[in-house]
Amino acid sequence: MPADAARAPHFVRSFERGLAVIRAFDADRPALTLSEVARATELTRAAARRFLLTLADLGYVHTDGRYFRLTPRVLELGYAYLAGFTLPQIAAPHLEQLVAQVRESSSLCVLDGDDVVYVARVPTSRIMTASITVGTRFPAHLTSVGRVILADLPDAAIEARLARADLRPHTARTLASPDALRAELRRVRRQGYALVDQELEDGLRSVAAPVRDRDGEVVAGVNIAVHAGRHSVDSVRRDLLPHLLATVARIDADLRITGPARAAAHDTGTHR
Repeated sequence: MPADAARAPHFVRSFERGLAVIRAFDADRPALTLSEVARATELTRAAARRFLLTLADLGYVHTDGRYFRLTPRVLELGYAYLAGFTLPQIAAPHLEQLVAQVRESSSLCVLDGDDVVYVARVPTSRIMTASITVGTRFPAHLTSVGRVILADLPDAAIEARLARADLRPHTARTLASPDALRAELRRVRRQGYALVDQELEDGLRSVAAPVRDRDGEVVAGVNIAVHAGRHSVDSVRRDLLPHLLATVARIDADLRITGPARAAAHDTGTHR
């Protein structure tokens, strides 16, 4: 955890620790022992135990005496925000129409810190290795939808993000240097879309376009994700991209009518 010296006077360290305990659980670690939670959060066993038992008393954690698991009640913590987030509501019917046309999955994402967060998704019945649901996060620089949002940022903000990004390759195709990513973001800015070919996961291709509010600011991105065995790079551009761009244009038009999207998670600054 960050040192106390780096925090403002108003900062409540115990609240940070409680959130860290919740965030220790994920899809790969749905059940944890007390020792595992303590290691993941860098807390003492005694402190971790107090937080876990408090969360259990509040109904957010269940334990069988050895393992701890989050309960569905944790969804309440983010549901109020997502329920009032107008952008997914506006985009949803357009995503459904797009998926019906192309028969591939489509998602709407916003930028949160250095990650993209999925806030709306219409999947197909085809199964991909990557398990993606509303709330899933990926490093923005690795994804097509992240790149269309990053490409709209000021150059100084892009440089700050590249300087702190974890550029370890996920596949043999991952762009893993600041120079390569910088050049790719310039390309995305010029052409108005991003195509990522098996950089996040082998066999996964995706194409994305930016969503703009009535002020012209990029507030989100929409993607189409496909298996490389079904679509070549050329067929993604030829067969899928025109439908994607038309869909984004319709979402943009709706946003111009309803006003700027309440995209509180969209971060264009360099402070994170």
